[in-house]
Amino acid sequence: MKLYFSPTSPYVRKVRVMAEELGIDLDREPITTLQSLDDSSFGKVNPIHRLPALQLDDGNVLPDSKLICEYLNVLGGHKMVPAEGAARWHTLKLQTLADGILDAAVPRRAETARPPEQQSPTRLAQYVRSITQTLDALEAEAPAFVGVNLGTIAVACALGYLDFRFADEDWRATRPKLAAWYAEFAERPSMQASAPPA
Repeated sequence: MKLYFSPTSPYVRKVRVMAEELGIDLDREPITTLQSLDDSSFGKVNPIHRLPALQLDDGNVLPDSKLICEYLNVLGGHKMVPAEGAARWHTLKLQTLADGILDAAVPRRAETARPPEQQSPTRLAQYVRSITQTLDALEAEAPAFVGVNLGTIAVACALGYLDFRFADEDWRATRPKLAAWYAEFAERPSMQASAPPA
């Protein structure tokens, strides 16, 4: 299997951490989706031009981190998402909250990279609101975090992305339970191996 990836993508990191925790080896091919509009080479692999994309041994391509993680979970013996009950829904809820942070933080980063006169203050404020409220929700959830699963992996990767792209903003200051949990989880070998470049 081949993972098309960027070392700075938090969605890619979620897949990489999950694969490593499950002991699944993935070949990796670096790619940028910031190609010129007339370059459709990656579009032939993943027509929605998003990372990650996982090319299976039979040639089929899975084009999104949620789909890839579901595939890896099945391939790894259903170890990362409980099959049923409250634990299943809690795991999937954590992934959704974590992806919510990323779905605001990634475009926020792109917006702040634009010239100041082209940035939308309203949009930036909406991104910050979503991130802040979700972090607060995760602070309340943190005492219920148990072990390594898709939910806790997703949360850790989202927090790591905030540290990577918005290091000057101290999300830990008012969220001690979440901060303590993350400090321990971030030391896992899978997290260390997938950390974005300095």
